Amino acid sequence: MGVAVVFLTILIRILLLPMSLSGDKSEAERREIAAKMKEIEDTYPQDPVTQKQQKQQLMRSSSGVVVGELFSLGIQVAIALMLWRIFATGLSGEDIHLLYPFMPEVRLPFNLVFLGRFDLTHSSFFLNLLQSLLIFVLETLAMYTSPYRPAKGEVVRYQLALPLVSFFVFMFLPAGKKLFVIVTLMASIVITLYKVIKRKFNDYKEKMEAKTAEPPEEKVVVDVK
Repeated sequence: MGVAVVFLTILIRILLLPMSLSGDKSEAERREIAAKMKEIEDTYPQDPVTQKQQKQQLMRSSSGVVVGELFSLGIQVAIALMLWRIFATGLSGEDIHLLYPFMPEVRLPFNLVFLGRFDLTHSSFFLNLLQSLLIFVLETLAMYTSPYRPAKGEVVRYQLALPLVSFFVFMFLPAGKKLFVIVTLMASIVITLYKVIKRKFNDYKEKMEAKTAEPPEEKVVVDVK
């Protein structure tokens, strides 16, 4: 069952890969909308009616971004509900009767001990600690490789508070859920590193193209008589 959870996680990450790779563009659009919202609030601080109208107009002009975000959120919610059902009753085989008729026969009981050490139905301090460390690594990597300078509040919130809160929230949850989160975090770290390498390569490529596009310097010949 532990191997099945790992393969399921990788499959979900592959399906969501286009959204993950377009994350930089979405972040830029979100920040632009937030900046315009702040500008409207600063321009009409004493006129809530005009402020509301301007915000509605801004949202209508950015409907593509809003629809894309809602679509992405809907997919993630659907996957979260599916996973909740899997980890609630699926690990122990209670939902085996829901399999399609064309599926091959599944032997019971499932092997719920991952790597011969972690019982997926019980909590694991080691997996919980590993999960929090991976969250810290991912948030640190994402923050310091982002083209946008992070605020002080974001550093405290994402690099320190989020790993600590996740440690206490997942402390009493079964190891099966932690295994899913750990594999997801590892995939996110790999995708983030890919984005960084790609960005660096594009910057280097643009720099080299700019150099080759520059006209050669004219040599000045001095005639000394």
